[in-house]
Amino acid sequence: MIELLTADTPNGKKISIMLEEIQFDYKVTKINIFKDEQFKPEFKKLSPFSKIPVIIDHDAKTSLFESGAILIYLAEKSGKFYDKDQRTIINQWLMGQMAYVGPMLGQHHQFHHYNPGKSEFGENRYFKISERIYKELDERLSQSKFLAGNDYTIADIATFPWIARHEWHDIGLEKFKNLSRWYSEISNREAVIKGYDLLKNKELIPTI
Repeated sequence: MIELLTADTPNGKKISIMLEEIQFDYKVTKINIFKDEQFKPEFKKLSPFSKIPVIIDHDAKTSLFESGAILIYLAEKSGKFYDKDQRTIINQWLMGQMAYVGPMLGQHHQFHHYNPGKSEFGENRYFKISERIYKELDERLSQSKFLAGNDYTIADIATFPWIARHEWHDIGLEKFKNLSRWYSEISNREAVIKGYDLLKNKELIPTI
């Protein structure tokens, strides 16, 4: 049994989607980040930076923090979405999401969605970076079906929940033909639909 300790965020949804894709039994333990539950000593023992998500693999008696590390662990454990012959390119797109796509879109959320009008510099800076991310992903997806090639991988699973917040971005996903095609295809996967509804509140994936 896998226990997923998380909040309902893009990083949390990565893991619930992956768990649905590989059909592992799991349970969700909600961490209320708005009440600072991530800073409690018992959680900090599992996640030194006080960040979600965390998984506890009770069968293996181990725990992991950092969503990218968790995806790799689950991919290796299941033998799915992380082909040995493609790991060099998968890792590049996965790390690109971890280091660039997620953090930059996350800053865009902070300035544009949560705190509009508080920093013109911040809003403009992260809007432009986010728009560039859309263009860069669209260009990549003009060359291949998925981010790491012709196969759906953990790189796509990692990136999808961030693009699913496209209504917050006000960039216009529909303007990006290849990114829209990728988004629509992944949105229709049964496991993605189930995993996106992380807290089982009948949350639907935003349409284009």
